[in-house]
Amino acid sequence: MPELPEVETTLRGISKEILNKEIRSFVCRDGKLRWPIPKNMASFLKNKTFVSAIRRGKYIILYLDKGAILIHLGMSGKLRVFKGTVAPKKHEHWDICFKDGWILRYTDTRKFGALLSTKSDPFAHKLIKFLGPEPLGNSFNGDYLFKKSRKRTLPIKSFIMDSKVVTGVGNIYANEALFMAGIRPTKKSGVISKSKYEDLSAAISLTLKEAIEAGGTTLKDYSNADEAPGYFKKELKVYDRGGEACLNCKKKLKEIRQSNRATVYCVNCQN
Repeated sequence: MPELPEVETTLRGISKEILNKEIRSFVCRDGKLRWPIPKNMASFLKNKTFVSAIRRGKYIILYLDKGAILIHLGMSGKLRVFKGTVAPKKHEHWDICFKDGWILRYTDTRKFGALLSTKSDPFAHKLIKFLGPEPLGNSFNGDYLFKKSRKRTLPIKSFIMDSKVVTGVGNIYANEALFMAGIRPTKKSGVISKSKYEDLSAAISLTLKEAIEAGGTTLKDYSNADEAPGYFKKELKVYDRGGEACLNCKKKLKEIRQSNRATVYCVNCQN
């Protein structure tokens, strides 16, 4: 599924073509996503302008001159921008059409994404207000993770993937960051030292920054707003490499399931 780097890459890709342009219309071909698209979305958007765009966790927030919309890509969602008339294909659920001819189109084969509207501060929205700090923000560091983890028995991988602890650390990058920090994914979060949390917070930030620079990770069907794949897959050290040799010690990487997600680690390098 699209994780923070893929969402950030998508946001950067669409922003250059949708900001400060008046919206002509909203076309909804299928409003039954994870949550139903509001029935008044067309009137909510018509003749308005997106004045700014930000990412909060895995949510894209597009601010209007009045109000905002929230977009989540779910498991398989994609946003792309193009100019002119392009006939919609299967699973292309909605368009935002601008008066200068550009179109923002959403595609989602599994329909777990979302498009919601709010007239008030989007940071007060129920889906946003309880999110933890941004992993690329100034308030995220080892001391924060250490204090947050005390008396917790949750495995460290599950702990850093909890959006209320830190938002946006998905499965791929949790695997990679734990490998970089030398921490076994199954270790209880409450017993990890402050110094190791310093290593882990730095590893999370670095991994995400490098993935953003590479345009995200394409494993199956992810592509960015320009329909280009993400190239971070070439940099993956452990994820999707179960049974292969560790790039550090050459021992075979172990793959297990945690919370029904693939976890890959080195039994020698991570403890």
